[in-house]
Amino acid sequence: MKTIKWGIIGLGKIANKFAQDMQEVEHCQLYAVASRHQEKANSFAKQYNAIKAYGDYESLAADPNIDAVYIATPHSSHKEYAILCLNHKKAVLCEKPLAMNLQEVEEMIAVAKANNVLLMEALWTYFLPHYQFVIKELMTGRYGSINKLEADFGFQPMIDMHSRVFNKTLGGGSLLDIGIYPIFAALSTLGRPIDIDAKATFFDNGVDASCKIIFNYYNGVKAFLKSSLLEKTPTEAIFYCEKGIIKINGQFHRPSTVTITYNGKQVTHTFDCTTLGYSYETEHFNELLRNNKTESPIMTYDFSRDLMSILDDVRHLINLNYD
Repeated sequence: MKTIKWGIIGLGKIANKFAQDMQEVEHCQLYAVASRHQEKANSFAKQYNAIKAYGDYESLAADPNIDAVYIATPHSSHKEYAILCLNHKKAVLCEKPLAMNLQEVEEMIAVAKANNVLLMEALWTYFLPHYQFVIKELMTGRYGSINKLEADFGFQPMIDMHSRVFNKTLGGGSLLDIGIYPIFAALSTLGRPIDIDAKATFFDNGVDASCKIIFNYYNGVKAFLKSSLLEKTPTEAIFYCEKGIIKINGQFHRPSTVTITYNGKQVTHTFDCTTLGYSYETEHFNELLRNNKTESPIMTYDFSRDLMSILDDVRHLINLNYD
């Protein structure tokens, strides 16, 4: 089995988690890392046994030994560095959200297709065992149709207007950072809504502090979604079906448990996840590469398009414009 050699661009918190999990994936090697600061690249490479450490992103993209690149920079630069790597014929796994808006997503997909190279949005939740379990359970039909979905994600970070989370130029705020997860839960189970209602609160610098979103579907089906940087919330996803309730316990976006209420019984399902959870999307991506695939059958281009299009619609409704 071919060993997939990886590079990582952007060495922040999420890159550390990704690199940690990569060490548990068979036939997979962290070959190179890149930061705008050489010392940071050196330190990261030493910690995770990478062979090369670059002080610029262009050198990593041009390295002929690399098969795939994980883009972990702030949202606002996803398009730039993904296209850089795609034009160097490198497969790209790009952190969510794939870009800042639908136009950027379309540009990235077009470049991937032009180079016949794999591109995938790294929305890790889709590949986690508990979430795949829920998708399959809903598809059995035994619970009937979904009547209502409630999904939330909220936490209260330390207020630091210099950090990425509160930086509007970098795409900071609750919507793109964490609101994407409840929206993903609705899109992956109920599809695109016919109508959206959304309200938001804002910090003084114009970054969205919280969002309350309602997706309206046919037959009165609704999804009540929430994201917040003002409070810690249960961070659950609850599917109220005709004949039962499926609840992904907190925190639903990461490895978790699932409680199903059906036929008067309540059963909680646990899943054997020995990593942080990023290993599953990495394994999926590696298999796509080994089989010369240029698009994921799970995280498809159309799914990423729909997800970004909905985020654009919500931004329009709450009058959120990025610099």
